[in-house]
Amino acid sequence: MASIIGAALPYSSPEKTITSSLYSDESDSNPVDAVIFAGTSLVLGTACRQLFNGTRVPYTVVLLVIGIVLGSLEYGTKHNLGKIGNGIRIWNDINPDLLLAVFLPALLFESSFSMDVHQIKRCMGQMVLLAGPGVLISTFCLGALIKLTFPYNWDWKTSLLLGGLLGATDPVAVVALLKELGASKKMTTLIDGESLMNDGVSVVVFQLFFKMVMGQNSDWGSIIKFLVQNSLGAVGIGLAFGIASVIWLKFVFNDTVVQITVTLSVSYFAYYTAQEWAGVSGILTVMILGMFFAAFARTAVKGESHQSLHHFWEMAAYIANTLVFILSGVIIAEGVLSGRRISYKGISWGFLFLLYLYVQLSRCVVVGVLYPLLCRFGYGLDWKESIILTWSGLRGAVSLSLALSVKQSSGNLYLSSETGTRFLFFTGGIVFLTLVVNGSTTQLLLHFLRMDTLTASKKRILEYTKCEMMNTALKAFENLGDDEELGSADWPTVTRHVSSLKDLERGHVNPYNGYEAGNIDPRNIMDMRIRFLYGVQAAYWEMLDDGRITRSTANVLMQSVDEAVDLVSTNSLCDWRGLEPCVHFPNYNKFLQSRIIPRKLVTRLIVERLESACYISSAFLRAHRIARQQLHDFLGNSDVASTVISESEVEGVEAKQFLEDVRDSFPQVLSVLKTRQVTHYVLNHLNGYIKNLEKVGLLEGKEVSHLQDVVQSDLKKLLRNPPLLKLPNIEDFIASNPLLKDRPSFRSLATGETHS
Repeated sequence: MASIIGAALPYSSPEKTITSSLYSDESDSNPVDAVIFAGTSLVLGTACRQLFNGTRVPYTVVLLVIGIVLGSLEYGTKHNLGKIGNGIRIWNDINPDLLLAVFLPALLFESSFSMDVHQIKRCMGQMVLLAGPGVLISTFCLGALIKLTFPYNWDWKTSLLLGGLLGATDPVAVVALLKELGASKKMTTLIDGESLMNDGVSVVVFQLFFKMVMGQNSDWGSIIKFLVQNSLGAVGIGLAFGIASVIWLKFVFNDTVVQITVTLSVSYFAYYTAQEWAGVSGILTVMILGMFFAAFARTAVKGESHQSLHHFWEMAAYIANTLVFILSGVIIAEGVLSGRRISYKGISWGFLFLLYLYVQLSRCVVVGVLYPLLCRFGYGLDWKESIILTWSGLRGAVSLSLALSVKQSSGNLYLSSETGTRFLFFTGGIVFLTLVVNGSTTQLLLHFLRMDTLTASKKRILEYTKCEMMNTALKAFENLGDDEELGSADWPTVTRHVSSLKDLERGHVNPYNGYEAGNIDPRNIMDMRIRFLYGVQAAYWEMLDDGRITRSTANVLMQSVDEAVDLVSTNSLCDWRGLEPCVHFPNYNKFLQSRIIPRKLVTRLIVERLESACYISSAFLRAHRIARQQLHDFLGNSDVASTVISESEVEGVEAKQFLEDVRDSFPQVLSVLKTRQVTHYVLNHLNGYIKNLEKVGLLEGKEVSHLQDVVQSDLKKLLRNPPLLKLPNIEDFIASNPLLKDRPSFRSLATGETHS
């Protein structure tokens, strides 16, 4: 925000200068006291998170209340908090640029990095509508209502500034509740994705009106230039940093610390480059960067490192949220108790509640105006979902951070201290009210709309899982119930302490038995297809960790599952459909056959394409085989399971035939691929064996490090210089292999025809 907040101000507020002078004379505070406040905030926040876990009270509301209490004790009791009070005052005077640069990259990167990319693609049209025209409609509705009804004599620019500031939604509480209640994934993705995108758009709109409020040029040419520069510039910088960091991560091998540090440093460096150097939106830049990571770097970090990376960013966002909400509460209390600048004839609290009604009204207008279009994009939107979408427009950390920056930048010719404090008061109040009212009543609204009930298929699978849990517990008791050292255990006591075992007498019942093959509920089939496909996707992840497939192959396979999940309601299993173009040779083969391209390069491209097709086909067959076995073990020979298993077997026919053709005509390809897989698997197995020896105490740290270095070195060599297939002459290669001439996938290589 340097280009806006850092604009030259004619003079500083005399009151702020006097207050700062008095504070420096009377206080013996140490800058280190700021650490005490941060530590105290995190301790209180952690305690409240644990205390209110499982309740309807939103955690962020508790944080805001804690901040108000701390601020009230410090500013309302004449400095009775000692060192903590000194820390509060230091944080209260934090520079607005520093505030945004510290908190917002962590909050926005974590949100965008954790998004489901496929769902984002499908919902992109809806999110663009809500985050583009939706934010503008909301801003102008709020700005007009504030200008016409509020008694503070604000001009249009100031009123629209507050309207733009309140445009950034933060539905953390609602999204968490929707996931907990099992709401549709498209609903949670739409709400979360809209919030993410309109954070970036709202900040750009906020910056525009802040620039106008601070007296800078505001003709239409400069406005359009500002919007285009901020939007396109931010997208370009975000993509550039994303590409560079993903390339960097490809050279990082099994080093979680380096992988986490790369994402952390790149997010903050991208924000600084955009905001301070290029003069564009740093927030939009970080959002683009995070979404790029989610799309192209999810397979670059594997296994435990992948989990560690997500856990780190969850922790970083949690810390940022905790400090932002507590600090906002402190500053709200300071504005009310110390300056009392928010009062206007004693009815400012009434205007706060009026503003809350305006916020809800503007949200209704946005969803209502855009509803015809929202129904036609992405997954569509029904009337029940539109109500939840309207009610989920909560405000949170981004709005508070922007309000804090306005407050800290006030006290000059263009923006008075009273206006800055009112901005923070109204924003903090709206955040509080939306979290308390909207956040805590969403569950009741879901229940009223009957959107929180489990479908019949989910109830069936839940009941069946309970039966399986009982059988699993019995097997565990048989293994552990009696031993040489302690003797036998008391089974009745065990059942009293394990709630899932109390209905043991009910026995094992398969809820999917009793259906005729032609009378199976389509919803049960659809639900089981989705579970089967997620099992296939989990098998792909396991194969990636084991080294059976490459990162690029994993991305293709994952995408095929995502696309197939969208079609389960109208089609049988069809994830092979998305893989066929990767197995068939592309339409540019005719160009490859021309004499323009060097023969050796053509041969290499063909062999690499053939290797990739073999990787995809073999991984597809293996993943389906694993998922079929898991489904059979779970549901047995039920009609639902048999139907889905039959669909899976049909799906694998073409992949199996393809590999048989390759084995008959060019077995060297499969031999090389299998050699790579076995080598990678053996090295991974040795690495696990070393860790197990350390775990049981047979190896010490130095010995483990030495052995792991040897294995890791071999793994790096394997990835950088894998066993290669000897490249034959292109004409001999085609002539000697009937597969390339007889099969449609490859006939074009020999004839120059294209495959449709």
